Amino acid sequence: MQRICFLMEIIPGQEMEYQRRHDNIWPELVAAIQEAGIRNYSLFRRGTSVIAYAECHPDAATAFGRVGGSEVNARWAEWFKDVLAQHTDAGGDLIQAAEVWHVD
Repeated sequence: MQRICFLMEIIPGQEMEYQRRHDNIWPELVAAIQEAGIRNYSLFRRGTSVIAYAECHPDAATAFGRVGGSEVNARWAEWFKDVLAQHTDAGGDLIQAAEVWHVD
């Protein structure tokens, strides 16, 4: 299992829309996330910054690769183009934060 923390930016003025869409997250997307091996997935927002945390099985590349290849994720990503300013770097990879410390 690999823990991952990544960052996203909401388009200014779209904060409430970002929240509204997550209040009504599609059950089939949640199922795809879980089936991909992503657990304990949380999003935290401060202003337009979103911090995401997830535990990935067996690792982040495999789990996010699985969900990233799903049809439902493609639809969700398309739906969020007018809400998210940035969630990947120039190479298309998640903008990650390095883990410094952890306690169970």
